[in-house]
Amino acid sequence: MTEGSPEQTAARKKISTAMAMLLFTSHRLPGVRGYELRRRIGKNYLKVLESLNHRLEPLGLRVKTLFETPSDKEPAEEDYDRARYFITLADPLSLSDIVAAGWRIDDLAVLSTSLAVLFSRGGRAPKKELIDLLESKLPKWRVEAALERFVRRGYLLDIGDGMLAVGWRALAEVDQKELIKAVSSLSQGQGEENPT
Repeated sequence: MTEGSPEQTAARKKISTAMAMLLFTSHRLPGVRGYELRRRIGKNYLKVLESLNHRLEPLGLRVKTLFETPSDKEPAEEDYDRARYFITLADPLSLSDIVAAGWRIDDLAVLSTSLAVLFSRGGRAPKKELIDLLESKLPKWRVEAALERFVRRGYLLDIGDGMLAVGWRALAEVDQKELIKAVSSLSQGQGEENPT
């Protein structure tokens, strides 16, 4: 096997360093901030992440960027430095894959409904309203237990005063537009079945 040029060896080393930093967490939250990558890999860390992304693609993975404050305008350099980078699945899992991974269907219903409500209300809503909405379909104890579990796992955030917000993990793993589209198509389908 050929060694390659020193530039290729240095590039491979930077890619493997970036991979290690993204996979092995040293914080409470997964992934790393851009300034950490810049300090360890150099100022061209975004190009290194792009190369890593190409290597992860055949495995069904990708590097995801989560900005501190999402915006419609083009991010500035300091936004990339403050952003969090981590590895996620490139495509959503099928329902059978999710169930095989140990998720319960009713827990998925609680999470997807909660996130749809939170996303539609700007990212936060009263916990009591979510419980009231969900307990029309599930027992209250199951709803409360599921919401607490999702707070612990980072999908939801308890911000105090009886309010819940979208957690970091939901922002990282859930495609907001796809979720809203799926929920709205379900509600439209129900409207067609039950005309009033």
